[in-house]
Amino acid sequence: MIQNQRVVLASGSPRRLELLRQIGIRPEVRPSQIEEKVTSQVPEEVVMELSAQKAEDVAGRAAADTLVLGADTVVAVDGEILGKPGSREEAVCMIEKLQGRSHQVWTGVTLIYREKEKSRGVTFAEKTEVVVYPMTEEEIAGYVDTGEPMDKAGAYGIQGGFAAYIEGICGDYNTVVGLPLGRTVQEWKRLMEEMEENQDDQIDCN
Repeated sequence: MIQNQRVVLASGSPRRLELLRQIGIRPEVRPSQIEEKVTSQVPEEVVMELSAQKAEDVAGRAAADTLVLGADTVVAVDGEILGKPGSREEAVCMIEKLQGRSHQVWTGVTLIYREKEKSRGVTFAEKTEVVVYPMTEEEIAGYVDTGEPMDKAGAYGIQGGFAAYIEGICGDYNTVVGLPLGRTVQEWKRLMEEMEENQDDQIDCN
């Protein structure tokens, strides 16, 4: 079972850690220290690139028989990627762009299983559409003043106070939180099955 495997989370996100614990996984937390670099402006490609960089950085120092999980999340509206706000003014500006309409949240995930002499991995991305109710200037200012937006992509946390302004979503809620659990587990199982099949193929029956 995947709950019995040694897992390293290449992220310092408390939200991703909480999601993994929710399904019985107790990972070691070892955030990547790599300087992130992107070669694309396409949200789907960006999150896959960054999740792979994080996972590969940590997997390079991981012990054998360890699964490393890297993830990255971005918010996009009209093709523009909204990262974490650098100031209160930037947070207000981001929420003004999101209120009263829909936007997309992309989370990329990379799973790398470190074997004794080599590694195997998979990278994927999931998208969830989020619709935000119209917000007044006072509501935007009040939310930003809570401080909650400052460490979150798109300047909001769906699992926090911003839940009051969410009209609806289409897709996996956990993708917005930071880790699409269902897809992650399915890809994880598929990766382990492929490894077992390869090991069986290598057995010499003579």
